[in-house]
Amino acid sequence: MKPGPFLTCLTAFYCLCGCLASELSFLLEPSDVIAVRDRPLMLDCLVQGEKPVVVTWRKDGVPLPTSPRLQILENGTLLIHSFQKRKEGSDADVGEYECAAQNRYGMLVSRKAKVHLASLPKFHTHPVSMSVEEGGVARFQCHINGVPEANISWERDRVLLNTTDSRYTLLPMGILQVTGVRQGDAGVFRCVATNIANTRYSHEATLNITGGAPRVYKEPVILSGPRNLTITVHQTAILECIATGNPSPIVSWSRLDGRSIGVEGIQVLGTGNLMISDVSLQHSGVYVCAANRPGTRMRRTALGRLVVQAPPEFLQWPQSVSKPAGGSAVFTCVAQGVPAPHLIWLKNGKVLMPGHNVKLTNNNSTLALTRITPEDEAIYQCIAENSAGTNQASARLALAQAKDLPTAPQGLIASALSTNTLHIAWSQPPTNVTEGIIGYVLHIRKMGEPDSLELQEAISKGNFQHDVSNLEPATTYSLYLKAYSPLGASQQSRTVVATTLGGVPTPPTYFTKVLNSSTVQVLWELPNKAGKAEGFRLYYRRVPHADYQKPVQLPCYINAHIISNLEPGAVYEVKLVSYNGNGESESSKRLVSMPEEGMTDQTTGKSLCQCKQGEASLGSIIIGIHIGTACIIFCVLFLVFGYRNSLFCSKGTQDSWPVSRINIGHNGMPKDGVNHNTVESMPQYAYRTNRSTSDTITAALHISLSHLENKDSYIRMLFMDYSSTFNTGCVLSPILYTLFTHDCVASQTDNIILKFADDTAVIGRITGGAADRREVATLVTWCEDNNLTLMTRLRR
Repeated sequence: MKPGPFLTCLTAFYCLCGCLASELSFLLEPSDVIAVRDRPLMLDCLVQGEKPVVVTWRKDGVPLPTSPRLQILENGTLLIHSFQKRKEGSDADVGEYECAAQNRYGMLVSRKAKVHLASLPKFHTHPVSMSVEEGGVARFQCHINGVPEANISWERDRVLLNTTDSRYTLLPMGILQVTGVRQGDAGVFRCVATNIANTRYSHEATLNITGGAPRVYKEPVILSGPRNLTITVHQTAILECIATGNPSPIVSWSRLDGRSIGVEGIQVLGTGNLMISDVSLQHSGVYVCAANRPGTRMRRTALGRLVVQAPPEFLQWPQSVSKPAGGSAVFTCVAQGVPAPHLIWLKNGKVLMPGHNVKLTNNNSTLALTRITPEDEAIYQCIAENSAGTNQASARLALAQAKDLPTAPQGLIASALSTNTLHIAWSQPPTNVTEGIIGYVLHIRKMGEPDSLELQEAISKGNFQHDVSNLEPATTYSLYLKAYSPLGASQQSRTVVATTLGGVPTPPTYFTKVLNSSTVQVLWELPNKAGKAEGFRLYYRRVPHADYQKPVQLPCYINAHIISNLEPGAVYEVKLVSYNGNGESESSKRLVSMPEEGMTDQTTGKSLCQCKQGEASLGSIIIGIHIGTACIIFCVLFLVFGYRNSLFCSKGTQDSWPVSRINIGHNGMPKDGVNHNTVESMPQYAYRTNRSTSDTITAALHISLSHLENKDSYIRMLFMDYSSTFNTGCVLSPILYTLFTHDCVASQTDNIILKFADDTAVIGRITGGAADRREVATLVTWCEDNNLTLMTRLRR
């Protein structure tokens, strides 16, 4: 779902209404300049906008103090009567200058202009004397850092060198090349550097010419190859390459990436120096200079990288807008450059930082202001900076008066039409209100999504109902509407919630935790996708009451709730469902047994499970215990003759499993109040009235989860399946199951044995001990004593 063309037109019209003819802007900004000491300097600043406009200047971010040397002209230009290098031991007038223009709408700051002092220090590199064979190549170099860049010329024997001779090549960076040297070229050379600050001479260097003897063959050698160079677009790049050899090598150029160098703006200086005029970004790359011996493939190469930078340019400028108090405004600023420019925002000339209602996103290209107040009314500037330069663009935020804005749409309703379409409608406003409305904007997002993911859809001013399509099935959406006039937007309508057709939500996964004798915490997992549930409803009742308490309504972003004021020692049934506009999900129920008052678990508040790393919290070993046919026959015979106790039930021996005869209450304490040192007795579910396997599962989960609330604890479960040796799927009759297992009880206080159907489960509650392993060992012995065969390999 994307905003249509109407929204674009609506936004454009709205912005044009907010952009006044008196918008404050710069017609001329200061630019980088080089000043000469003790001479006057002028920095331009020409502004247009609603008057009165006050222009001030800053240097290095600090307002310039008033001084007889400094004067701001009527047109905003800064005049420095006598530029000074130093004042009281520090730089006086060198720095970054910017002008600031202010009227009643706000303040605007210009780009920063760098002001340098013209200078020409001593040479860093002087030419060096050399001896060259006649017909060879000579190269002299000098280097000086001048501001501005010095103009370099050469003298021989204190006389300006005649550069009309094609054998002499002068490169701007202070290099003199002489090819095919002759005896007449010998002499004393020196470098002369000149700029507006001074003129300097380098040391002298002597060129001696040797030769006369026949020249022998020499392989090509590159005396000086291209250096890495970084320049700005539209400047000129010169890549040096001079080679020697016998015969004289041929110098050629190529790009390492295989692309063509081209011909426009390309020129060769001397015998092989490459000059590129008016460089562009496409000229960036690695250039290869090759010196080839004529008639052969023998060559020498040298590489140099050319980096072309571009100052920031705006692709999208922020637009001035007018917004009502409490509304929102978004300014967008997109700039390009090489390297990629860094964006900062200013509010009335001061750096704007993110705050409670200020958000900067998309690498600072988007500025969003929410809950607008009169303090937010200002001029906002986007400053784009990189190493090649700076640029700025501005926009104004005006506060629209509420009395001039349309009223919020009334009577908004929403209903589902299909699995991907919602229908909305609202009341038609009075005629006098409709005339001032230019359109509506519907705001829609999935329940649970942040505001930043909100979608907007424009609606014509003559429509008072609308179908929203391309939605997701069985998804809940939040919707509200705004009316727009040329001055801005109305307050939003009431928010409505609607769900597309497609079914109810999936049941939430949840569990419970007893916090104390009267409090239970319910926790659940939220849907993995926004909008899949409108909310949750939590039901609970005290067993055996039939009716649930009034459900607790919870929003879609909540995943925990505490039920308090429960009765100590009681059992409660808890049910949690998720719902949407199509109904409630299914749900499983949880039984929660509350402890008696004073028996609160000491581990309250700790994590539900703190299993040791690398140790399973729930393991199972499936052991098939098969009964031989002979055992069944002997069992029946001994029952008939009354000898069952002598073979199957050796009560009173050291190998027997004692059965507790103590009357145990539902809270696990003896009813007579005496603390008996016996194993825990649990309800059994095998062949009992109104008992089922699901009851066993509920009891096992309750036992396990209650134990796992303790620190450094875990659970092991062992399941036993009783069946005939002839048919592994045979189920024992109730009488045989009872006879064979009635004395199979837990021998360790940390273990519990549950019997259900014709099976048995051993639950080992482990807290650093080995009671479960002793229980298994005792079980194996019990099986042997009762003629039961362990078939551990039957099931996988």
